[in-house]
Amino acid sequence: MAKNQTSVIIENSLLNLLEDPAFLPTLQEEARTKAFHSLASILSTPNKIHKSFLRIPLDNGEVVRIPAFRTQHNDTLGPYKGGIRFHESVNEEEVINLAALMTLKNALHEVPFGGGKGGVAINPRNYSARELYLICKKYVQYFSDILGPDKDIPAPDVGTGQREMDWMMSEYKSINPGKPYRGSFTGKSVLNGGSLGRREATGKGVYLTFRYLIHDFVTKHQRNLASGNNAFGHTALGYMNRPLTMAVQGFGNVGSVVALEASRCTYLTNKVVAVSDRNITLYNPDGLDIPALISYAGTHNGDLPTTLEGISEAGVTAQIMGREDILYMNVDVLVLAALEDQIRVDNVDRIQARIIVEGANAPVSGEADQRITNNGGIVIPDILANAGGVIVSYFEWLQGRETQFYSEEQVFDLLNKKMQSTMDAVYPSYFESARSLRQTCYNYAVMKLSTNLYIQGKLY
Repeated sequence: MAKNQTSVIIENSLLNLLEDPAFLPTLQEEARTKAFHSLASILSTPNKIHKSFLRIPLDNGEVVRIPAFRTQHNDTLGPYKGGIRFHESVNEEEVINLAALMTLKNALHEVPFGGGKGGVAINPRNYSARELYLICKKYVQYFSDILGPDKDIPAPDVGTGQREMDWMMSEYKSINPGKPYRGSFTGKSVLNGGSLGRREATGKGVYLTFRYLIHDFVTKHQRNLASGNNAFGHTALGYMNRPLTMAVQGFGNVGSVVALEASRCTYLTNKVVAVSDRNITLYNPDGLDIPALISYAGTHNGDLPTTLEGISEAGVTAQIMGREDILYMNVDVLVLAALEDQIRVDNVDRIQARIIVEGANAPVSGEADQRITNNGGIVIPDILANAGGVIVSYFEWLQGRETQFYSEEQVFDLLNKKMQSTMDAVYPSYFESARSLRQTCYNYAVMKLSTNLYIQGKLY
């Protein structure tokens, strides 16, 4: 989703709130209009943009300068919070947009953080472990003044994981001797103060939003959905008592966990018929052996098998297809857990899945989302679906401050309750309106942020 599209959705949310007399009723007429202009200006722009060129000595003796970014969008609800991605596509506009999405995501789920995002413009596969270690150290050194447990708390994102967060926290500790440091980064290894369940949290949350919609919510509200005017409500009723086919784009920490959750689910009869990664799509109409593929990827640099020999080694039955083919398969559910901008206006008419779940950030454009909604499908948006990571990051941050730690069962129980609370707030509004689920979620998040900005006196 491009930056201007995020701004449009925010502006649409504010227009909806402006017309609601129950929202901020003390603001009337000209004062109300001015306040909403202020809200649009505040929420559509970041507070701060930080950019540096990291000086990195390579193993071959050369020195390179690598672009690095940290955007701090809004801290109305708490310290800035958001991942650091290592990817060659990283640029200033991308991190600005993703930081705004983090602000809205935290507001939607009532997590007491603001929105931030960072990135380094590299392909981490092209660098040695030593070089990546130096990149992590330099990133913290260059941005040390703006980071900290009560300022801005990074986490893993595309191309980074617990190893990188461990390295970064260690450097933060070295730069700030004697100061609290455990909450400076989340997504760390458990031995280094990380939370149990953090790696699986995003994928579990992604699957939960889908399952809760199709099973839990629909079961509770069958009568209302049957008599309602929401086009997807009738589709959802039809999915209750039949097997569902699923395709998962991306087989990293998010996609592999979603696929595993689907294959193990006892509430729904899911059949994961296709998965893909950066190289390939694997397809089996009878369902893929997800545990076997996870085991294979774990010993092959995270990659799925790309040859018949590899498929045999993995012990699975699968047809090899092109990487992009997964998008256009005739399946009920398509989970997008790779990168942004996968479904756009130019290819949305080729999408056959009726349910799209955004495991990645912004994989469906705003125009494509609206077309899917108009045709009776649904996009479960990133702001709702992939918040498991930041929610468990919040639990990790709390555990670090309290120096006591939750069991994995406690973490997942808290995660489920937190996300179910959000879904119980937004799903009824979605089914009662003609708006997309994305716009419904934005409305709720913008309402929370606007209320706090008004209470804090920041609209004058």
